[in-house]
Amino acid sequence: MKKEYDFGKGKRGAVVQPEPGKSRITIRLDNEVLDWFRAKADKQGGGNYQTMINQVLKEYIHQDKSLADILRQVIREELKPAA
Repeated sequence: MKKEYDFGKGKRGAVVQPEPGKSRITIRLDNEVLDWFRAKADKQGGGNYQTMINQVLKEYIHQDKSLADILRQVIREELKPAA
């Protein structure tokens, strides 16, 4: 190793620029959520859990349902086995 390095031409920021149409952000998620997505990615033989989270969020926003409609659907699905 050198005793000193010249960072005069160094640049601040991300080393790898995000793909067009994507933004780099910081987000706080529950450990339970991260653990679930990481485990799912591992179970599928690898892959990127962040891509999976992004896909789930995209599917959710493309649904033309209110939260109340989604809750009704979940309740109906859960009540079927009990009937």
